[in-house]
Amino acid sequence: MNGPGSRPAGSLLSESSLSNSSLRGLRGQEWDFWAIRLALFGASVGLCFALHPFNFHGLPAAGLGFFIAMVILLAELRLRHAEISGLVGGAIGTVVGLLASLLITLVVSRTSEPEPTKSFIEFASLLSLGYLGLVIGTRRGRDMRHIPLPTQANVVAPAANTSLMKLVDTSVLIDGRIADICETHFLDGCLGLPRFVLHELQMVADSSDSLKRQRGRRGLEVLQRMQKMPGLEIRVLDDDVAGHSGVDQKLVELARRTGSKIVTNDYNLNKVARVQNIPVLNINELANALKPAVLPGESMRVLILREGKEPTQGVAYLDDGTMVVVDGARRLINRTVDILVTSVHQTPAGKMIFGRLDERTDSPSGSVRAAVAGATNNRTESAIGGNGHSLRPSRPEATAAIDQPTVNPYPDTDAV
Repeated sequence: MNGPGSRPAGSLLSESSLSNSSLRGLRGQEWDFWAIRLALFGASVGLCFALHPFNFHGLPAAGLGFFIAMVILLAELRLRHAEISGLVGGAIGTVVGLLASLLITLVVSRTSEPEPTKSFIEFASLLSLGYLGLVIGTRRGRDMRHIPLPTQANVVAPAANTSLMKLVDTSVLIDGRIADICETHFLDGCLGLPRFVLHELQMVADSSDSLKRQRGRRGLEVLQRMQKMPGLEIRVLDDDVAGHSGVDQKLVELARRTGSKIVTNDYNLNKVARVQNIPVLNINELANALKPAVLPGESMRVLILREGKEPTQGVAYLDDGTMVVVDGARRLINRTVDILVTSVHQTPAGKMIFGRLDERTDSPSGSVRAAVAGATNNRTESAIGGNGHSLRPSRPEATAAIDQPTVNPYPDTDAV
């Protein structure tokens, strides 16, 4: 991470480069736009000065023209930062509002009301409906991006499905495996990070609990690592969902409005989203799906690590964390044995494999059982450890006791 002194230097560098580029654009490429703006001011002032609108003459008429040009210029500066969808929606809404006001004007013109009343109703409907159409069309224009066009349904629909935004939950950032998945390009495109999710991650990182603080900082480091990946776009969304207080509720509602997918590890959020027909990408389900398939009757070699719940069971683990329960392996802790898979059970927490010792191979368990079966005297019993494991010195002692000759091979000497 950058030091405390590097950020001001970077900001100064970015500000200087921004100012230099803006000066170059102003002097080089945007001079024609400024010429058009000056021509607009001149035309507006000249027309008002020559046509005398509202019976204005001289300087008042020129001032009115200057005011109209300023309004147009401010509207241009405001609309240059607007989205295309908002502009199109605002234009369509304005046209619809003007058409509605025209219908009202046609109806009012056929009534017997006085002319001042008719004029008032006509202008009021024109301004109010035009304004409502502009505002509503601009705000709802962003929803037009999710409406498929009939003429492009066969061509654009597959590309739109692949470019859907995926909303990231706090749990996957804290988990950290999403960064490894993105590095392998299994999850690319645009990942949306809502502002309220980022705020929740910051609150976890600033928690007074050391464990929560460590997890929150890990999530921020994972996010910073993902931002540096080429071909992966992390977009911070400022959209807030009114009427919902919880982060999970806001995330589900935002995904429903934008048609996005949710990337999460939260079990409850996964269920709630799928009830509302919102697609969910669960990292835990992906990890379970990538675990190797094991069928009953297959053999494998495992390391017994601890005792099981039953008196004769031993427990081992595969490389991916899958628990293996082996029947009859309680005496073989810290030993590598060959087993036969008897059954496989899928639980909400993961996959469990049950097996038994493979007696067809020469495993250490066979020699241990032979040593235990051949130990019948007290000296052999003392060679057996308290944890049930047979010690290696017991085998030659038992063999020596069994192979001891009963006849003296040297008859000319006394037996020792």
